[in-house]
Amino acid sequence: MADSAETASDSNGEHHPHKESFRALAIGALGVVFGDIGTSPLYAMREALAHSRAGLSGELSVLGVVSLVTWALILVVTVKYVVFLMRADNKGEGGTLALMALAQRALGRRSQMVLFLGMIGAALFYGDGIITPAVSVLGAVEGLRDAPGAGQTMAPFVLPISAGILITLFLVQARGTASVARAFGPITALWFAVLGGLGLFHIFDNPSIIRGLLPHYGIIFLIDNGFLGFIILGSVFLAVTGAEALYADMGHFGKGPIRAAWLYLVLPCLLLNYLGQGALVLAHPAARLNPFFDMIPKAVYWPVLLLATAASVIASQAVITGAFSLTQQAVQLGLLPRIDIRRTSETQAGQIYVPQVNTFLLIGVLMLLVTFRSSHNLAAAYGVAVTGSMFVNNFLFFIIVRNFWKKPTWMAATLSGFFSILDVIFMSSNLLKIPEGAWLPLVLGGILILVMWTWSLGTQILSEKTRKDSVSLVDLSEILKARVPHRAPGTAIFLTSDPDMAPVALMHNLKHNKVLHEKNIILTVVTAETPRVKDQDRVLIGPINDDFKKLTISYGFMESPNIPKALGLCRKQGLKFDIMATSFFLGRRSVVPSAQSGMPLWQDKLFIFLMRNAANPTDFFKIPPGRVVELGTQVTV
Repeated sequence: MADSAETASDSNGEHHPHKESFRALAIGALGVVFGDIGTSPLYAMREALAHSRAGLSGELSVLGVVSLVTWALILVVTVKYVVFLMRADNKGEGGTLALMALAQRALGRRSQMVLFLGMIGAALFYGDGIITPAVSVLGAVEGLRDAPGAGQTMAPFVLPISAGILITLFLVQARGTASVARAFGPITALWFAVLGGLGLFHIFDNPSIIRGLLPHYGIIFLIDNGFLGFIILGSVFLAVTGAEALYADMGHFGKGPIRAAWLYLVLPCLLLNYLGQGALVLAHPAARLNPFFDMIPKAVYWPVLLLATAASVIASQAVITGAFSLTQQAVQLGLLPRIDIRRTSETQAGQIYVPQVNTFLLIGVLMLLVTFRSSHNLAAAYGVAVTGSMFVNNFLFFIIVRNFWKKPTWMAATLSGFFSILDVIFMSSNLLKIPEGAWLPLVLGGILILVMWTWSLGTQILSEKTRKDSVSLVDLSEILKARVPHRAPGTAIFLTSDPDMAPVALMHNLKHNKVLHEKNIILTVVTAETPRVKDQDRVLIGPINDDFKKLTISYGFMESPNIPKALGLCRKQGLKFDIMATSFFLGRRSVVPSAQSGMPLWQDKLFIFLMRNAANPTDFFKIPPGRVVELGTQVTV
């Protein structure tokens, strides 16, 4: 879900990639979309061969692993994502939460099961997102150990250098990456060209490796290795980690450029490289310990090592910006409390920075480096959360095929069932890694699922309780006719999540200040189940009576709210007021835990903690601070 691509909005608010050439978009997609999967050759083949040492003959092991990697790339990435899942887009956007919102729209109601599936997918993305920067950068820097003229003398510096690169990467996030992101595509294109070139060069070490393209070698290998073959599938899956980025990032580049980049450059170069690694190992069995770096000629070793490091940094950047984008979507969809989200570019829509998420990722990555200390150890923890996220997508895909595309149930079940079988096989194999470290992304994902579920359930309970204790606007209007309050000049805007009930701030203003403004607007901000909302659909104004008007402002789940900017659109619909002569009234609720609420007491306390640490609504909605009045009340939950 990386957002480092340039995007634009037309006059209607439609979001689409800049009208660049098809080739430019395809090259731009390389750095953002394929950065993660492009670093897999650094360690995937090595890990799979390492587990197969106890298997049968060396030739069958190599041919079997190459065959499994080849067909994993074809079935999981090409068939599942490129051919089918990319068709299930939400107004051009993809990713687990976009798919969740589309499934909700397809059902025509808010399904708790679909909501929970979306939470699982999003949480697992965070869990594995911490591992990607660590394993990618460490996997590249470990090439120093085999570097000509350096060798084992550099071994003690691998970890500090990796940590230094990653710390620098996270520290520059606050400055934005727009200026350097333009180079991501060309650098990654060069990286894939080098991968393909190295593979082609070494295929001639043993041309019989071409047999590895045949699926039956993979099947024979699995059957003959028995349970060991099943374990190896977990390492084979490392070759397709990052596949979900094809789907998540299609809104930034378009389906066509991403599909073209995959089919005409990325897939051929990856296959060539894995074939080359296999041929090298067949010719020189000792190379199985580190086949990628052993295939680099000494004359170009240092340039390739530097390029590998650059590619790993780009892959890490894509995951970081993806986490920022996912956080923005989760906040807008009500899965997380308001979080400080900052824009780092006025011209590039996807350039955002989320300080809390950045700090969370940095701490997590450094802990991984210190704990695992090598890409081999990290690879044991890698992949399990990605398979879980892919598995969740299958259920959402079924709902869309059945309810949105109106296909027969048997067709929807066949499609999603086939992909589910693939994912279950890989997920089961990856679950065997739990004792080796795969428990970490699962624990992180579990914590985030708990946080999202608590926030979603808590806000629902709080909303129901507030509504029960509130007065409807219709009833309030009748009361005000009988007991006319003092009228203050100007306009008052009351923010509320329930437009039919009198906002808490309005009731307190009447009760304690005993005044009512000349113009009163009941403002509700809602999140649509689409990525973006057109400007002409942004605001909806409806009269309640002479004293009150109801105003609804809609945003897509990939947009950042800006209330003053949206209020400017009201003029076209006849609602005019001076923003600097307008007061914004916000109700600040002080929540106290209650054993009689719908949640356990410990969950009440977690919800209250999340509320207290949520971003200030004044900052979140971009309201001028000098125009805000906050009135508080105490609520039990």
